[in-house]
Amino acid sequence: MSTTFPPTENSGMFMAAAGELEGAGGVILGAPLDDTASFRPGSRFAPAQVRLVSRVLEEYSIYRKRDLREVAFFDAGDLVLPQGSTASSLEIIESAVSYILQRKQKVFLIGGEHTVTLAAVKGCLSVYGEVNVLYIDAHADRRSSYQGVDCSHASVAYHLRQLGRVNLYQFGVRSVAEEEVESLEADRQAYLFSLFEPLREVLPGLPAAPVYVTVDMDVVDPAFAPGVTTPEPGGITSTEILEIFSMLENLKEQVIGFDMVEICPPCDPSQATAVLGAKIIREALLAFL
Repeated sequence: MSTTFPPTENSGMFMAAAGELEGAGGVILGAPLDDTASFRPGSRFAPAQVRLVSRVLEEYSIYRKRDLREVAFFDAGDLVLPQGSTASSLEIIESAVSYILQRKQKVFLIGGEHTVTLAAVKGCLSVYGEVNVLYIDAHADRRSSYQGVDCSHASVAYHLRQLGRVNLYQFGVRSVAEEEVESLEADRQAYLFSLFEPLREVLPGLPAAPVYVTVDMDVVDPAFAPGVTTPEPGGITSTEILEIFSMLENLKEQVIGFDMVEICPPCDPSQATAVLGAKIIREALLAFL
């Protein structure tokens, strides 16, 4: 477990964030890891961009019927990560997540590439003995390695399954490599294409362990979220991704962490994807705090 918080740098403030860590129920933290991109690099710029565009949104959510100004959360800025040293970056993210959870606060990560989830879940495991991971992503991410890299954005689910103390549930998968098919077909906790029906089925029967939720923005169709690192046609709408929080908020007492990953601002000149990302973060804060 971590006893100190790693260094951060300020890249703006998300909406109505409080000015102090003390007393905050949740902590927003940027994790600008961008080492293993295989198509579009640039996810390191997502935390700053999501904060920048968040000002266009209302603090009040008509979905949750709550206002962010009534919620105690702190924006800790972006972790200072040594780009190119993935192992070191993952250790820093793990340490930061562990530190926040030890304080009985919930963590809300803005990535960065999906590899940040592996570090975050390890941080959860250092505090809690078991974790349920709800993994919402267009891709299976079950390769043991990709393009010669053992730990990459394309192997996160594979590595999570190796940890042993993780109950992994995958939703919305619509793109797989042939080598991943057998693993997916044998796994009763991996759901191809569908998102809502499996969630309705799975959530009431989740083990009592804490819950970590990860959302890869490419689960949304590129018509609605074009600025992602690995776009995959055939996904859900922006309305549908926001609607999942009506189901997930029932897990409020179990949820200890949330992340949103793989927004690529250089490929998002309209800022539409970043605005959707900011709205997702708002809904997550209001659903889980």
